[in-house]
Amino acid sequence: MADYIYTMEIRLTPDQQRGVTLVQDIARAAGMNIYLTGGAVRDIISGFPIRDLDFSVQGNPFKLQKELERAGVRSAGTDDDLKTLYLGLPGNVRAEITMARIERYEKAGKPPVISPATLIEDLRRRDFTVNAMALSLNPGSRGLLMDPFNGAADIEAKLLRVLHNYAFVEDPSRLIRASRFAARFHWPLEERTQARFESAKENNYIEYISDKAIGYEIEQLAYEEDPQHIVKVLEKEGWLKVLNPHWTSAKVDTAQLSQLLKTRQQMTELGYAPDPAPPVMYFLTARLSDKDIADMRKQIPRKDFVEAWRDLEDHAKELAKRLSGKEAATPSRTWKLLSEARPEMILFLAVTSRQQAVAQKIRNFFTKWRQVQQKIPLPEMTELHITPQLGEYPKIAHDVFMLLLDGKLRSRTETLKFLKPLAPPPPPPPPPPPPKRGRAAKAAAEAAASAAAAAPAAGKKKGKTQAAAPPESTVPKAETAKASNPAKPDKSKAATKVVKAIGKKSKAKDKEKEKDRKKR
Repeated sequence: MADYIYTMEIRLTPDQQRGVTLVQDIARAAGMNIYLTGGAVRDIISGFPIRDLDFSVQGNPFKLQKELERAGVRSAGTDDDLKTLYLGLPGNVRAEITMARIERYEKAGKPPVISPATLIEDLRRRDFTVNAMALSLNPGSRGLLMDPFNGAADIEAKLLRVLHNYAFVEDPSRLIRASRFAARFHWPLEERTQARFESAKENNYIEYISDKAIGYEIEQLAYEEDPQHIVKVLEKEGWLKVLNPHWTSAKVDTAQLSQLLKTRQQMTELGYAPDPAPPVMYFLTARLSDKDIADMRKQIPRKDFVEAWRDLEDHAKELAKRLSGKEAATPSRTWKLLSEARPEMILFLAVTSRQQAVAQKIRNFFTKWRQVQQKIPLPEMTELHITPQLGEYPKIAHDVFMLLLDGKLRSRTETLKFLKPLAPPPPPPPPPPPPKRGRAAKAAAEAAASAAAAAPAAGKKKGKTQAAAPPESTVPKAETAKASNPAKPDKSKAATKVVKAIGKKSKAKDKEKEKDRKKR
């Protein structure tokens, strides 16, 4: 269990982790069991990019909608028949919460009869084994993997396997999904699955596909990492015409789409997270008629995606107009404007703009101006102790960057003139050493006192000696040495006294020995 908790945490992005925590806490507060299911679990285990988060709850997810919206979650649409909430979690994270359910198909192509179910029953009604797994988010079992159909083994073997014989008959949209997964993962269909796929295709079960399923499959193309490749595979299988009768790979603006994906990668490397789905769909359908595009939009279940796709050109034109006006008259103003703009708008405009000035400003935003930003902190800032530890540092660094962009700090003199009033006061001097204790302190005090007392006395004595000294020629050298150093003791007298004392001791010992000899 612990291994899957760890795997989930390291595979999810920080925004996805926060989204999982938010949804699980709200579901727990409502008394509902909640699980991470489907494609999210598959991608966590397989190592593929996690595109969105799928949750299943044992209960009605619509009861969570108000609490989720209070927590900053954006509602992206609902499916009343399947009891599904489509959500936009903070950080541009797509998610959906579905009621754990049983689906009973009374006739091919007809909507299923839905009823609430346990999680295991919900996994049993899914399409492929690799999608029929769940991770518990409930207390006491958090991180527990439920895999009743051994989907993890099929991930290891890189195979797509349907759960039962009638999978393609009950829901013909699984034919399109099988082709899409096989193209994305480069996994083949398992042998029996391939046989059932060919049989369903031969019997033309795809004609029973519902409009809702068509809308879902159209939307999923926008989230693919390599949508051009997927479109070509679907066209080869004949599924692209099922999604729209006039849709072919020739209707795709391949040049612009390739440039879009390249620019998106560059933005991601710089720390931006644009949602490429609306512009991807814009280029996938670039040469379709307005009527065909309108029909597609009606079928897609996520209404926020439809609105973003529909309003893409208008928002891009508005941003281009602002970049051409006084609001972006200087590099610093342009930086501020683009920093506050939606990343997907910048992404789309970078690819589609025909105005040279606008395109150049966007290029500078991602290249030249970022090189200027990397120069901070300037050497003068370090010299004046303006460091990240300073509370005002972020504002100072931002102001310096804006001035550098506009060319207002061109020399060291200009830089110091701006920075000196903002520099912190110099650090205080170091504190004095702590006072000494014990014998060392006493000895130091006595030495200081004796030195202080001896200094004036030595000065007076030295003055008298110099005044009374006879001429150098009349004074013996020995006496001159004594006079020049009166404090120095007479070593010869001291030695004589020591010798006399040793002699007296030896005579006393001899007398004692003589007395002892006579007694005997």
